[in-house]
Amino acid sequence: MTLRFNKMNGAGNDFVMLDNRDMKLSLTTAQIARLCDRHRGVGADGLLLAEPGANGKSDFRMHYFNADGSEAEMCGNGARCFARFVQKLGWQKPAVSFETLAGVIHAEYDGALVRLGMSAPHGLRLHDKVQTTHGELAVSSINTGVPHAIVFVEDANKAMVGPLGRELRYHDHFKPKGTNVNFVQPLDAHTIRVRTYERGVEGETLACGTGVCASAIITHLVHFTHAPVKVRVQGGDTLEVDFKVHGSEVRDVTLKGPADFAFEGEIELQP
Repeated sequence: MTLRFNKMNGAGNDFVMLDNRDMKLSLTTAQIARLCDRHRGVGADGLLLAEPGANGKSDFRMHYFNADGSEAEMCGNGARCFARFVQKLGWQKPAVSFETLAGVIHAEYDGALVRLGMSAPHGLRLHDKVQTTHGELAVSSINTGVPHAIVFVEDANKAMVGPLGRELRYHDHFKPKGTNVNFVQPLDAHTIRVRTYERGVEGETLACGTGVCASAIITHLVHFTHAPVKVRVQGGDTLEVDFKVHGSEVRDVTLKGPADFAFEGEIELQP
């Protein structure tokens, strides 16, 4: 079977984009992992299917899978790419809504940039003490569509993203589902630098949209940065996160950043 795809990236976080509006495409975990394999497939951090909305309250459904073939609730960078992908499929309105496992996402277009209205964060925890092979760490966490842990570092360039990120991702503290791990360096009252170990990719990605949101919110609560927060990611882009805090409640979270087309093509889908 020949599969037509688009390749996109949001701040360097890259995705295989597929049109499944006719709902005829059913991919196995192994097929998804192979398509995302950088040696045997297209190569990507994740795969997104554009499908019709099912609840009558949204325009589309975004079906998202990690590079290992596992399904995930949400991906901020992927969602921005999804919003621009449906434009390529013929969507012409200035905004779009789509279902995810984390809730309905609303997106507005600003040229090549997209502003997402994110789902309401939950599960906020600050200053947990977590024992690791590198000693006891103060770790904060929040779910911004998927779970994220935040570790503050003095120099993001020297952060042990691979070994420490992997250890925390599978740590007993975050069982049973594990977590994404963000290493955050506050730069000034409005700016932070973030590197992310992404669950499902099982390594560092150039950017993670939900991780950017989690990092901005936690940094505001711990280090008193001011919203909107500028977030510099490993891929070199700067994303913008805005939100409102009312007591212990965080709401009206938005994420603004690029969503770029790289190329399109066809690939033989292996059984």
